[in-house]
Amino acid sequence: MGKASQEATITITLGFPMTDRDGLEATLLDISNPESANYGKWLSKAEVAKFAAPKTESITAVKDWLTKNNITAVASKSGNSLIANVPVHQANALLDANYTKFEHKASGTEVLRTLSYSLPAEIKQHLSFVYPTTQFIPPATGKPTYKPLGSSARAVQERAVPSSCASQTTPACLQALYNIPTTPATASSNNIHVAGYLSEIANLSEVQTLARTYRKDITNPTFKIVSIDGGVTSGQGTFEASLDIDYTVLLATNVPVSFDSVGDSSIQGFFDLNDYLLGLDSTPYVFTTSYGFYEYSFDDDHDIANALCDDYMQLSARGTSILYSSGDGGVSGAQSASCPNNKFVATFPSGCPYVTSVGGTTGVSPETGVDFSSGGFSNIFPRPSFQDSAVSKFITNLGSTYSGLYNASGRGFPDISAQGTNFIVDVAGTLYLIGGTSASSPTFASVVALVNDQLINAGKSPLGWLNPLLYSSAATSVFNDITSGNNPGCNTNGFSAVTGWDAITGLGTVDYARLLTYANSL
Repeated sequence: MGKASQEATITITLGFPMTDRDGLEATLLDISNPESANYGKWLSKAEVAKFAAPKTESITAVKDWLTKNNITAVASKSGNSLIANVPVHQANALLDANYTKFEHKASGTEVLRTLSYSLPAEIKQHLSFVYPTTQFIPPATGKPTYKPLGSSARAVQERAVPSSCASQTTPACLQALYNIPTTPATASSNNIHVAGYLSEIANLSEVQTLARTYRKDITNPTFKIVSIDGGVTSGQGTFEASLDIDYTVLLATNVPVSFDSVGDSSIQGFFDLNDYLLGLDSTPYVFTTSYGFYEYSFDDDHDIANALCDDYMQLSARGTSILYSSGDGGVSGAQSASCPNNKFVATFPSGCPYVTSVGGTTGVSPETGVDFSSGGFSNIFPRPSFQDSAVSKFITNLGSTYSGLYNASGRGFPDISAQGTNFIVDVAGTLYLIGGTSASSPTFASVVALVNDQLINAGKSPLGWLNPLLYSSAATSVFNDITSGNNPGCNTNGFSAVTGWDAITGLGTVDYARLLTYANSL
């Protein structure tokens, strides 16, 4: 777009590598392994810091370098990075850069970026990333599909799955389909955090209005709002946020819900939300996000993708179940789109192994993989060992089909799935039918939160990092295996749902009662 004002302020984040990343990963793999004697012994903030805190000499070296350049930086809440607000001319001098205005045309977002930069060799060794510099990562995507409900809506109260649930999804439909209880949760420490970006907001009165028809047994549904980076805290409900809050507050009965409203929808906002969560004395038990990125946006910025994924490793080690919607573009990525080089498109951060990626289903008899459910294989993150058996079987059965269109050695996603179509939602006083895997993730978040409630009340640990448990051989019984449906894109029919794991529905949908039984057996 042109030259940037030399006096404009730019916020520079300097990220540090962990002191002992390998040690944290090994510990996490142990405490999340259901066959380990240490299963469920999640770490405290201080215990994680012993692995994750930057080396003292790295902090000192970087601070001294900044001070010599007349720059003062402050530590992030988590202590994983330093943050400096500096004028453009000073950033240019510090980094041997040339910050310029650029515009992302699809979103109209203007950013300051440089086409090159450099660090002194004695400083580079102490940092894992510097942001923003040469990264041109578009803002997050996360817009569900919707249509007005019309006059056909009716409350569903029966416990059996009624035929109307094939055309409209209500809390009662999900309760019947996945054996989710209506009994209020009681553990005071239990919680769900719901991430919000793109100026999305949920409205309490609208949630309560929906409850009067679809959860009459709830007397005072509520949630709190936390603002990060100046995120919005009031206003009429918007589509994504209303969907996410309706199907946590009205499904995870009486579990405290926090809507974490983030004012920055760039990757920086994701770092800032993680920094807030890691800075808490007690991290959330469940954290669900219905926004994401095309993984190819990080092709030249693996350091940024890895740094964000490492944040999720730290949260997982502290006992947080991290859920992300897999995306709504089938094999073409986050949204239906063209495919660079005619290859399948992975989504981020679904490829991060510490995230549980949630795909979508539709229908009730049978339940099938919905065509928009994003799935595939990461080009950044290799397949983790906990996935080897399930995913290698799927790839073997694929044979030469789609050979060269996906990374057969990459981390496969989604991990599980849940209903993702025709959710009845109150948005600004009007009822809509809303769909997307952004409906699936809060649905599964509610299942996990209600299982946690029972575990906590029994003196057990919450579920925490889910993936090793979900892929364990003993967990097969918790799933409804989805064996029909496909996720077209990139001028193909996409992957097909099959027996076992597949790249549209993962391991299948999860039955609350069976998951609770399995968790109680550990």
